[in-house]
Amino acid sequence: MMRNLVMIKKVKARYFDAGKFQFLKNLVLIVIPSVAGKSSNFVISFVQRFLYFAALQSKRRVYSSFLLQSKYGATFGLLILLSPGLNVKAQDKALVNTSNSPYARLHSINMSDVTWTKGFWADRFKVATETMVPNMWAIYNDPKISHAFKNFEIAAGLDTGSHSGPSFHDGDYYKTLEAVAVLYASTKDPKLNAMMDKAIVVIGKSQREDGYIYTKAMIDQRKTGASNQFQDRLSFESYNIGHLMTAGCIHYRATGKTTLLNIAKKATDYLYKFYKSASPTLARNAICPSHYMGVVEMYRTTKEPRYLELANHLIAIKGKIEDGTDDNQDRIPFLQQTKAMGHAVRANYLYAGVADLYAETGKESLLKTLNLMWDDVNQHKMYITGGCGSLYDGTSPDGTSYNPADVQKIHQAFGRDYQLPNFTAHNETCANIGNVLWNWRMLQITGDAKYADVMELALHNSVLSGISLDGKNFLYTNPLAQSDDLPFKQRWSKDRVPYIGLSNCCPPNVVRTIAEVSNYAYSASDKGLWFNLYGENNLTTKLSDGSGVSLSQETNYPWDGKIKISVNETTNKAYSMFLRIPAWTHDAQILINGEAQHIKATSGAYAEVNRAWKKGDVIELNLPMEATLIEANPLVEENRNQIAVKRGPVVYCLESTDLPGQSIFNTFIPASTKFEAKAITISGAEMMSLVGTAKMVADNTWKNVLYRPVERKNMEKEIRLVPYFAWGNRGHSEMSVWLPVSR
Repeated sequence: MMRNLVMIKKVKARYFDAGKFQFLKNLVLIVIPSVAGKSSNFVISFVQRFLYFAALQSKRRVYSSFLLQSKYGATFGLLILLSPGLNVKAQDKALVNTSNSPYARLHSINMSDVTWTKGFWADRFKVATETMVPNMWAIYNDPKISHAFKNFEIAAGLDTGSHSGPSFHDGDYYKTLEAVAVLYASTKDPKLNAMMDKAIVVIGKSQREDGYIYTKAMIDQRKTGASNQFQDRLSFESYNIGHLMTAGCIHYRATGKTTLLNIAKKATDYLYKFYKSASPTLARNAICPSHYMGVVEMYRTTKEPRYLELANHLIAIKGKIEDGTDDNQDRIPFLQQTKAMGHAVRANYLYAGVADLYAETGKESLLKTLNLMWDDVNQHKMYITGGCGSLYDGTSPDGTSYNPADVQKIHQAFGRDYQLPNFTAHNETCANIGNVLWNWRMLQITGDAKYADVMELALHNSVLSGISLDGKNFLYTNPLAQSDDLPFKQRWSKDRVPYIGLSNCCPPNVVRTIAEVSNYAYSASDKGLWFNLYGENNLTTKLSDGSGVSLSQETNYPWDGKIKISVNETTNKAYSMFLRIPAWTHDAQILINGEAQHIKATSGAYAEVNRAWKKGDVIELNLPMEATLIEANPLVEENRNQIAVKRGPVVYCLESTDLPGQSIFNTFIPASTKFEAKAITISGAEMMSLVGTAKMVADNTWKNVLYRPVERKNMEKEIRLVPYFAWGNRGHSEMSVWLPVSR
């Protein structure tokens, strides 16, 4: 390899990045003579692999490349510019590794850097460690329940039988494996390591020699000898492989082992070759694009440029077919889309993957479309809980075309603007998790607190509602109202169940998400440390320049807005701490060592505190937190003249358990009502309820009655509201987030 390097020279130069000139030191130029028949991509790959094996890749990145041509246009070499990168010593064992992503403003910290110590998220993580993850692992390894691991054994030739379960079962298993890997990163429990090792051996044996891996097809191929793949338009092959990629990267970062990563690399190489030759129609046979995120994460982990090329290609072909659907976001090419439409899980996963791609390429067209999608979802289509996907079933476009041929069926989907029903809200748990994944990536590339606000909202409400407080039962959908008087039965249970036989994708997804929340708490940048989510924890990490920092955070958030941050270890260099001031608060105060600071603390933004920190420094952040009555845009027909109650990031609901003998739907709230926070324990979890005075109309049956005169008689009644995420944890109940208001 070294014989091909003609020149290596250190220079100083300036480079252009996102519209700003920034100074780089010790730029390295490498000139490589062209080899006949070799492309520039080949040469770039050659250099990256050389640097990788020379242990330089972690310190330098390919900044730019220029073909060297004669005046007659003949290519005779390639100039490669290697920069030290913006974060030479940044974290590379993060959940989402943006440490070398050139267009990410913020960078993730390592998975083991945060330890929950007490309070809300410590409690959820404890349940995840002791119950959620072990329970999910047991389910997915028990052939009498899920058959997922048994499918791998049969595909590997270690057992006989047929495939059982949904076609995305493999992906569910990979999500569960990811949850175990994340727990191992925090706990270093050797039992977890051994569990993963055993499973990975079988997964590897189930993989075809060319890298293809999909148990449903592999089991059929063993019987028929056929080797067809991606023939089904509703295929989940790429979805499964996407979760394999993500799990492989996280397992590698958590354990240092390449066993699962190597399986993922073979699968990614297979996808690269497949998409190189597949027609747009055949390539379209891949729904629910988890592989968009997965491919970029594989690029970040392996430094293989073909993977970034694949990610670019996946976006380029999105919508380049004649029979695409809004349900799969491919009727209109992605870069031409202006509205969020179709299946909400697929949409949010797509947007998260595109955000990952932007972090690596900086293509403004990608960010422009992402901004349009985000504005549409947040201004027209998202529930107050952060939930996404209002419709069980619907049509698109709906009510705007005279031509029936234009109208397509959609399901589990975004509806029209302001179409946000409550009883029939779909809000699949996976869609709400997709909202977190998308907003986390948008936060990383922009540093804009509005994305952290949405992430926090979804995590505390529509994500947590998908799992019982004891960690054993699950919801597929997350409605904002539940009544036993509905004259129809919906597809999905409104009581949490241990296993969702028809589609159990949500349970392993919510389990891995709760296990991973600590990874969202902080970010780092060249300027310092960013506080994204609050909760009592210890942080030991490194800043972008490699300086060690150790902090402890004390708080009863989200039940109390007082946060105390103690500096336990720090560098003698000045740097900033960016404290998120949530949009729901006002008049936030910042004190350092007991003294009030005249620092701009704008709601919905980060407050920057820059100084040379010392061991023993104490920051106090006070976020006023009171119960607030929220109303919806009047175009949201179902919520007109109704209110919801929110305190901090937590949305509340009225549950029939707290109103025995009476109907919660006879309750209305005077606009002057003041709710008081009172502690309550539900299913062993401590939280705050809200107690206040409401009014109730007389109970009068509506059976077989559509309209009647208004009932004017009412009485005052003290009511208790509980956090939305906790509803249904005290037995079967009716529930409503939105309640009628009197002004």
